[in-house]
Amino acid sequence: MKASEIRSKWLAFFESKGHKIEPSASLVPHNDPSLLWINAGMAPLKPYFDGRVIPDNPRIANSQKCIRTNDIENVGKTRRHHTMFEMLGNFSIGDYFKEEVITWAWEFLTSPKWIGFDPERLSVTVYPEDEEAYRFWNEKIGLPAERIYKLEENFWDIGEGPCGPCTEIFYDRGDAFGDLNDPECWPGGENERFLEVWNLVFSQYNHNKDGSYTPLPNKNIDTGAGLERFTSILQNVDSNFDTDLFRPIIDRTCEIAGVSYHVNADHDVALKVIADHIRTVAFAVGDGVMPSNEGRGYVIRRLLRRAVRYGKTIGVDRPFLFELVGVVGDIMGTHYTEIVEKREFIEKVIKTEEERFHETLSDGLSLLGELVKAAKAAGGKHIGGSDAFKLYDTYGFPFDLTEDYAAEQGLTVDREGFDASMEEQRTRARAARQETGGMNVQGGPLADFTEKSEFVGYQDLTVDAAKVIAIVQGDALVQEAGAGSHVLVVLDRTPFYAESGGQVGDNGAIAGSGFALSVDNVTKAPHGQPLHHAVVEHGTLKVGDAVQAAVTSKTREDTIKNHTATHLLHRALKDVLGEHVNQAGSLVEPERLRFDFSHFGSISPEELADIERRVNEQIWLGTTLDIDYKSLAEAKAMGAMALFGEKYGDVVRVVRVGDYSLELCGGCHVANTSQIGLFKLVSESGIGSGVRRIEAVTGRHAYLHMEGQLDLLKQSASLLKSNLHDVPKRIEALHAQVKDLTRDNESLQSKLSRIEAGSLETQAKTVGGVTLLAAEVNAPSMDALRGIADELKAKLASAVIVLGAAAEGKVNLVASVSPDLVKQGFNAGKIVKEAAAVCGGGGGGRPDMAQAGGKDPSKLAAALQIAEELVLAQSNVI
Repeated sequence: MKASEIRSKWLAFFESKGHKIEPSASLVPHNDPSLLWINAGMAPLKPYFDGRVIPDNPRIANSQKCIRTNDIENVGKTRRHHTMFEMLGNFSIGDYFKEEVITWAWEFLTSPKWIGFDPERLSVTVYPEDEEAYRFWNEKIGLPAERIYKLEENFWDIGEGPCGPCTEIFYDRGDAFGDLNDPECWPGGENERFLEVWNLVFSQYNHNKDGSYTPLPNKNIDTGAGLERFTSILQNVDSNFDTDLFRPIIDRTCEIAGVSYHVNADHDVALKVIADHIRTVAFAVGDGVMPSNEGRGYVIRRLLRRAVRYGKTIGVDRPFLFELVGVVGDIMGTHYTEIVEKREFIEKVIKTEEERFHETLSDGLSLLGELVKAAKAAGGKHIGGSDAFKLYDTYGFPFDLTEDYAAEQGLTVDREGFDASMEEQRTRARAARQETGGMNVQGGPLADFTEKSEFVGYQDLTVDAAKVIAIVQGDALVQEAGAGSHVLVVLDRTPFYAESGGQVGDNGAIAGSGFALSVDNVTKAPHGQPLHHAVVEHGTLKVGDAVQAAVTSKTREDTIKNHTATHLLHRALKDVLGEHVNQAGSLVEPERLRFDFSHFGSISPEELADIERRVNEQIWLGTTLDIDYKSLAEAKAMGAMALFGEKYGDVVRVVRVGDYSLELCGGCHVANTSQIGLFKLVSESGIGSGVRRIEAVTGRHAYLHMEGQLDLLKQSASLLKSNLHDVPKRIEALHAQVKDLTRDNESLQSKLSRIEAGSLETQAKTVGGVTLLAAEVNAPSMDALRGIADELKAKLASAVIVLGAAAEGKVNLVASVSPDLVKQGFNAGKIVKEAAAVCGGGGGGRPDMAQAGGKDPSKLAAALQIAEELVLAQSNVI
């Protein structure tokens, strides 16, 4: 059975049980700072599990792509360690529980229609205190007691939040994979025979802040099964890497390298690492993660460089990983279409990174050579752990590569020091984000509030006869709230837009007979009702009151101009930069819009001008927007763009701007593009590797921005004593004048350096058999000081020169050592560093030339004396 068939069967089975099939979310968590990657099937569903959002259907199933890199060193060396994998899951949000999920698991695994496992090969583990699960397995399913194992570790708990017991299902692969006489050969033991295929978690408790456990208001089911493991069993192969999920990648790599699989053990490890890592990198880049030196980008860079290094072990010394992206697409593309759609972009990113790494490897080898040379010169026998970690962290050198190279030179490497540096980095990474997988505690005053609230704000900004259906004050539902109270209010009908899709919530007022409220924001309640954040200005608000709800029209009008402009900008970016551009986040406020997008490389001024022009051309066309509701399938067939991280229902709102832009969007927009008035880019910058940000303004804010720019231009013209049109010419003339003055100044400074050097040459003296010139000179800058030193070097063939100058309340120091004295061990960098320390500063450089700075000019004479003492001390050693 092919992997794609197993995935399809999983989704079809649970769809037949009334589950909604959720598409795989991006590997990049959406609005979840606790996770670096989506690392489990339930991770994108956390808002459902903790009650922040109530799903339309409490039964959900998915096949979710996941990344985990905590065991990266084991990848390729074991049968089942991967950095990216697919987790098959079925979930119940307060609906079915243990009996149903156990019954369905057994049906799916044993029915010939679905997976068709031999029931005699299946066994399970349960939590010792979970008598209910034990009874279902034993009495309803009919598993004999000897195939039900009670294990204390069968309790899923990640700290505060939902938790509960679990039951794991194991498949017996037979005698070829383990001897039953081995004490570890049993379900849950360390063996290859009993393979865990499915874990059913029964979330029935809240783990409270005080460490206590209380029953959840709504009990949940969270299950996970590895597609790779299912596939290895059903294809009857030795490891996951021999399945159709990996084998085509391995075979193509063998063709590129000219090696064979299952012939050389070391080659097999390399082939498996490459197959695993290219899948992960391709999927991550497809989801907008670019290789970089931090966060997710750093993980991808490490994986890619690790794969390149293993490529070298099988004889591939050129970029080749990008050639495997097409194979990944052939395997996974029917379910994960983004790998096929973005293939060209993914290949470009990977190839560019490979080329850079091949250059970096050369730099790393040079540094490693210097470390070896320094260790031998100092009489040492090893390379420090921190140095080995720098090679690993900066240049991508695996520890074993450094160790091999060092061994060739008769040296060892400090493994403990390397591990300590690695742990320090992991500690910093953990501190930079919350604990992985954390969830909120279930509950809240609106968790069970399901009364409908209708949003009518697309057409109307004022509603005259709305009704108050809920008031929240603090953490409780209340019947009334008096003056000065901060409350959350739900109305049966409202014109207020609730913050979502990047568009901020509306503000305005709610008023009724004898009371008034100011609304400063609107968010969504767990069941989706607009939740008005308000202050009672006067009077008393009560549930059941009739109110007038009015949005501040000016801020809404400014906001919708920016929102429609964002759609036009998205299309313009794709037209100018390429179809690979995708939204990676946005903010639509009354004053401005901010748009983050994926793009590999910088954007030229000409491209920015083109983007801005294209948006304004759409505004000047005065196109009427067409907004309609379609099925999700129909909208996608039309080519509508879905936005980053958003979840869509079966019916979606489609916003069309003529033939130019077509997006799924629930936000508010202008009726005609001419209402936007004017679009002006304010800034463009990179905010991470492969992610850029544009900020822009529209309408009156664009006018005010341009007026501000014009005022600056007028001020500049006034300072230049020029009219506006001649400002560029006047600046060019000043540039030319400055250039001439700089050239004259450099010429004069050169003459002064020669004069100064001529007067200093006679101050040279012999110290310990070495010519030394240590003197304070008159030099206004470091450049001038270096110029004097250069003149003296030409005059003194063999000498140590140390010059110091006090300028603008600080000290500049320069040291120079002639080549013959460098060979004797004199070092300009060390001399200037210690001299600068006397003046409260620091610096360094090469053995033949170095410079430094200091803070205390009164210590300059003492610093020069220290330099003389250092030279004398070195002379005595020689």
